[in-house]
Amino acid sequence: MAILQKLTTDRLILRSWESSDLDPLAEMMADPLYNRFMPGPFPRIEAEKRFQKIQSQIDETGFGTWVVELPEKASFIGFVGLAIPSHQLPCSPCVEIGWHFQSRFWGKGYATEAAQEVVRWGFVEKELDEIVAFTVPENLPSIRIMEKLGMIHDPSGDFAHPALPQDHRLSHHILYRKKNPDG
Repeated sequence: MAILQKLTTDRLILRSWESSDLDPLAEMMADPLYNRFMPGPFPRIEAEKRFQKIQSQIDETGFGTWVVELPEKASFIGFVGLAIPSHQLPCSPCVEIGWHFQSRFWGKGYATEAAQEVVRWGFVEKELDEIVAFTVPENLPSIRIMEKLGMIHDPSGDFAHPALPQDHRLSHHILYRKKNPDG
């Protein structure tokens, strides 16, 4: 299993995936509330595929997603990290940041805190020129996180997600960008 450098923040540990993370990942992906801006809920087999894909991406690119742990309270509250999108997008080639948290941990600032550390790591350790993020316009919580990260909406990069039918309620995505301040 691929290993990522462990990262820490004031309240969180960002660590590599372990086989024990598959059950909470599957539980999260099956949660209808978690899926309000995703085309799920997803069955366990999709969580197993995601788990394997995460490992493959780390092996291929040297970066990926970290499990987010709340020390002494929860060993898995979600995951956050960097990925090269698997679909051709208007901003391709690009590196995307994404965050996925169990719904019971929403609204506590954990996603922002973890994402800030991942952006820092991407710019400093991987010397990325830019990091992008995208979501549906209705996903105001994620948009707020993007803005807290200093990302700027790029309307010229908004797109219909290629994995969804054009008339799907989640097809339209908005693109946010952040340039490396030292690049």
